[in-house]
Amino acid sequence: MVELGEVQVAAYLSERKPMGRFFFRNGLPSVVAFPSGCKTSDCLTRFEGELSVDAVIDWFAMAVLNLPRIFYYSKESLGPRFLAKSSPHKVKVIFFSKTGERATPAIRQAARDYWNYATFACVLWREEEFSVWWNTFGVESAPAVVFLKDPGLKPLVYHGSVNDSWFLDVLEQNKQQELPQLRSLTSEELGCDARGYSRAGRDTLTWYCAILAGRLGPELDSMRETMRRVQETLSKSSELKAASEDEHSITAAVALKSKRLTLSWLDGETQKNYCFFYLNIESSYETCGPRRVPTDVPRLFIIRYERNATEDTFKVDKKAKSIWEFHQQEVDPAAQLSVTYNVSAEVSRIIQWMSNIIEDGDSRKLPFYRVKTPELVPEDAEPFWSRGPQGLLSKSMGTKQKIQRTIIRIYDYLGDPRIGPALLLGALMSFGSIWLMRTQQNRSVQSSQPSQADNGVG
Repeated sequence: MVELGEVQVAAYLSERKPMGRFFFRNGLPSVVAFPSGCKTSDCLTRFEGELSVDAVIDWFAMAVLNLPRIFYYSKESLGPRFLAKSSPHKVKVIFFSKTGERATPAIRQAARDYWNYATFACVLWREEEFSVWWNTFGVESAPAVVFLKDPGLKPLVYHGSVNDSWFLDVLEQNKQQELPQLRSLTSEELGCDARGYSRAGRDTLTWYCAILAGRLGPELDSMRETMRRVQETLSKSSELKAASEDEHSITAAVALKSKRLTLSWLDGETQKNYCFFYLNIESSYETCGPRRVPTDVPRLFIIRYERNATEDTFKVDKKAKSIWEFHQQEVDPAAQLSVTYNVSAEVSRIIQWMSNIIEDGDSRKLPFYRVKTPELVPEDAEPFWSRGPQGLLSKSMGTKQKIQRTIIRIYDYLGDPRIGPALLLGALMSFGSIWLMRTQQNRSVQSSQPSQADNGVG
């Protein structure tokens, strides 16, 4: 805050008329901001709207901090415009508000930081719509926050006022789906990358990743629910012992608890090259790539990763002498072996199958086969507000501000008392130049007429 008595500072932050007089266009109080990288008064941003808490916060978040706006949706538009258009791998976060106030800058900052994991929306709570929100999400009143994760999974609802620090903790805990999706952003985090390491740590040389691949649809949703039950059963060792007759099935539970086993799902249509690479069978088109048949068949496969401790600690940098040596240098550092599951989609059978694969992979000396794995394709386009150093939104707002400033300067010059005499002087000079040119033309015409007459007489 700057008091008007601080003349030098106030003059520095004020605007200046063409006559040199300092003024504040919208009176006082006046709000200005220096965006990131701005070090002079020429690039500062001025708040031009009505001074209200909501308007100033929105201006500050958008124009100064370059944060995304979280939109409000009605009960009719929430489904088609938000839920249907959101990425399937993202967690949906919905805020219910009684007042309709905008999201705070802290919430909008979280929306920007967690853009790769979650998408956000706001809903204005109305008492007459209680039955709609109760039957859909289980929301009793506002304020409330709803987290929508995997398809078919019960929404996670928190009632009460939202504290910024509390919300960030809850968002961090729920940023992933229960059965996370394997994509370019999460492959190393999940330990399903031959160029990375196991979730158990860099010292772990053998680990596993069970991947459910398929095209988005009811078939994949049903199988994802089955894999969630598999993961839940493996996470509860007591239930596993009671539900499984084969004591060897506990191997998968131990591997999951020690982070040597990861369960995930893959969008076979978007990641078609990755999907075809591991499901190299005749009927893989039912799972991978664009839809060609009426029915989709999700498939489960498990990858065994193995790293060579000697090669990781001793790497020789040498140039390839032939195309074959170059190809060998391009392979991923971890060896891979994959097996596809072809039995019934029963939880106990899947657990037993994974346990047998892990037990076999840990006890036997298997071939150390390395290959170059296809890259996972980024599934989301870059958000419009993150492009460029200040974002596309900042650029568009900057262009708008420049146009507004140009119009304001024109109005300022029109109000300058010197503009009238200057325009009169310009008009007189213009008329004078026109009169002078016409006078010269008349004289040249008159001088040419007598010469023509003399030639006629002769």
